[in-house]
Amino acid sequence: MLKADDFRHDRKEVAGWPVNITSYRIGTRYYCHIDNVDPGATIVRAEGESYDEVLQQALNRAQERLKSRV
Repeated sequence: MLKADDFRHDRKEVAGWPVNITSYRIGTRYYCHIDNVDPGATIVRAEGESYDEVLQQALNRAQERLKSRV
């Protein structure tokens, strides 16, 4: 059975928008999900080999997607 480890949930502002950032590890892969606070729609999902890699990748993609909506 696979189990999520290193679960983190943060709230941050990206490109002027409040977002939820959820990250976790399953096995050796890290996953990150960024959604807007209200209504909670997914902005980006990412996966990678390390927490720092996946978080930076997700934040960069979210920044690109949200900056055009300001």
